[in-house]
Amino acid sequence: MDTPETSKGESRPRVALIAGPTASGKSALAVRLAQSANGIVINADASQVYADLHILSARPSAEDMGGVPHRLFGHIDGAEACTAARWAAEASTEIEKAHAGGRLPILVGGTGLYLRTLLDGIAPVPEIDPDIRSFVRSMAVADAHAALTIEDPAAAARLAPADSTRVARALEVVRSTGKPLGFWQQHKRGGIGERIDLAPLILLPPRDWLIARCDRRFEQMVHMGAVQEVEALLARDLPADLPVMRAIGVPEIRGWLQGEMDRETMLEKGRIATRQYAKRQYTWFSRQPPPAWAIEQRKIDDQIAEELVIKLLI
Repeated sequence: MDTPETSKGESRPRVALIAGPTASGKSALAVRLAQSANGIVINADASQVYADLHILSARPSAEDMGGVPHRLFGHIDGAEACTAARWAAEASTEIEKAHAGGRLPILVGGTGLYLRTLLDGIAPVPEIDPDIRSFVRSMAVADAHAALTIEDPAAAARLAPADSTRVARALEVVRSTGKPLGFWQQHKRGGIGERIDLAPLILLPPRDWLIARCDRRFEQMVHMGAVQEVEALLARDLPADLPVMRAIGVPEIRGWLQGEMDRETMLEKGRIATRQYAKRQYTWFSRQPPPAWAIEQRKIDDQIAEELVIKLLI
């Protein structure tokens, strides 16, 4: 008889993956699957790792968890910046623990970089020269992209000219190592993709339905205590460039608290930021994952959720 952590005709341990944009219904579906398959839910969302962002990251409450063990939720202090490499190492450990205990690990989240790092590995880029990094990061993005066009034309063609973070990363890598980022990405190591039997599902519900849920979600967060959450963050006087300080809702609520805008403007800016984030995730999960990954485009209701659980267990 097959156990929850394996599937028919497959000797590699099974891992379920439920991914997609924010507000698409991933968390509830993951809990339903875990309840049916003796599973453990493992967070794959970059904001939900932070202890300081319970409400604004839509981290599941104890009631939402439905008695199912959840891992890597709210386990990192906001004063730290969690990298994809750190998360992937922690997720790999949690997956091994789940398998050792005879349980099905269920990855759930919308951070594509985290998932790609876990499955495919990480490029072994050497340490970047601090002086090169400092100089590149001080450049205007237009100048950095122009330089990248000369020094790493493949990366320049691939990256959006206004994407300051990725353009700077590509430029500092080629200047510091003498090789383009694409070279290092071809030599990734540490991924678990070949060692597991992955059962992936991407939720891409109708856009109008998703956007309406995003709008309602941000207003609900404000009513549920998001303002107090941001007040607590501001009281810590953390550096403004930390991920926790740039999370959706934090800059908008901070602006309102500091008198830079009225409440309705804050709410509208928060709704817009949430929509834009969901759209970026929607685009990523529409284009980046392997073609063989299953995609669900319907609105998730109880009947559809039950169908999807069965599909993931086959």
